[in-house]
Amino acid sequence: MDALILGKQVFDKEIAAMCTMRDALDGVFAAVVEKIVNCRGKVILTGMGKPGHVCKKLAATFSSLGTPSFFLHPAEAQHGDLGMISSNDIVIMISYSGESEEVIRLLQNIRLIGAPIIGITANSNSTLALNCDMLQLLPPFEEACYMNLAPTSSTTVEMVYGDALAVAAADRRKFDEKAFSLFHPAGALGKKLLLTVKDIMTSGSQYGAVNISAHLHDAIVEMSTKQMEIVCIEDESHHLRGIITDGDLRRALGRKADIYSMAARDIMTEHPYTILDTAMAVDALLLMKEKNVSCLPVLTGEGTVAGVTTMTAIINAGLVA
Repeated sequence: MDALILGKQVFDKEIAAMCTMRDALDGVFAAVVEKIVNCRGKVILTGMGKPGHVCKKLAATFSSLGTPSFFLHPAEAQHGDLGMISSNDIVIMISYSGESEEVIRLLQNIRLIGAPIIGITANSNSTLALNCDMLQLLPPFEEACYMNLAPTSSTTVEMVYGDALAVAAADRRKFDEKAFSLFHPAGALGKKLLLTVKDIMTSGSQYGAVNISAHLHDAIVEMSTKQMEIVCIEDESHHLRGIITDGDLRRALGRKADIYSMAARDIMTEHPYTILDTAMAVDALLLMKEKNVSCLPVLTGEGTVAGVTTMTAIINAGLVA
């Protein structure tokens, strides 16, 4: 058979299987979600072979959406890893046939531990189906494998079903973007929701600043020394009175300004765009893009200058608006 035709048939069969599973969802799904939401321990997933790989991925998905979870290899479980399970946990067992030997061997011991068992299988008369506390029966569908043998449609359905459980449980818990970011601090979303201006601003003696009474020459030296695109003009209480940008300097020099006699305040930009140090870095980035500037003075809640933040620093921190 032509590879392209066969490839499309695999898509068609797996999509059909997922639609069949979707249409078969009923009160059992909702009950499993409630069981997970009310779990005081962890959600433990176990399966052998291809379903085991599905379980590994689902454990990661549950955990990232606020449901503590891990994968338990059924063979390793028989050699001591059953000690990871407590009576407060929930064990989700996935076996399409319901007769996977390594999985079935765990049933009795898990019952002795006292953890409830949720079985996911396509065989209502299987050992797993007859010995679990809650059963999610998979409806009949065709494997995408042209021999109808290799786990293809079945593992896709198991994966999507598990994703649906994880998402529905997260929604029931009101798990929001802020909570999500706590578990993904290195990701783009985590940085967007956690990184503040204070985290990435140049502060202390590192940013450029001169007193309101300083000469223009002093501001030029300060800008050059600190290698900043702006110099903050501050009063004695460190309140911002204005800024001098490199553009202001170029225009002044173009007019042949006497940098030794002219005061910095004579060419400063009054009332510049500013940002609070407690603001999110992404908001600073959005403001700079909107106003077409590359630097912002950073102010404290009391109105004093805390430092300077730049578009380059925010982007280098890995944040994209």
